[in-house]
Amino acid sequence: MQTINELVLDENNIAFHPMMGNSYQLNDIGNKIIVLLKQHKSKEEIIETLSENYDVPKNDLFIDISDFISKLKIYGLA
Repeated sequence: MQTINELVLDENNIAFHPMMGNSYQLNDIGNKIIVLLKQHKSKEEIIETLSENYDVPKNDLFIDISDFISKLKIYGLA
């Protein structure tokens, strides 16, 4: 995920890709997922981390994170 590592995140949950010139508005969870991906965490590690901080079933997290990563691929970020 080389492109993920190039994203710059700000305190307003905006992700900016300097080489592409694109900005993306994230919510708090999306921002945390990007941070974890930049740390080279696997999908399973991200699910575990988020399940420790949010009262959401792991199956729901799996679906939501899988969907988020699919969208990153659509935008050419993963």
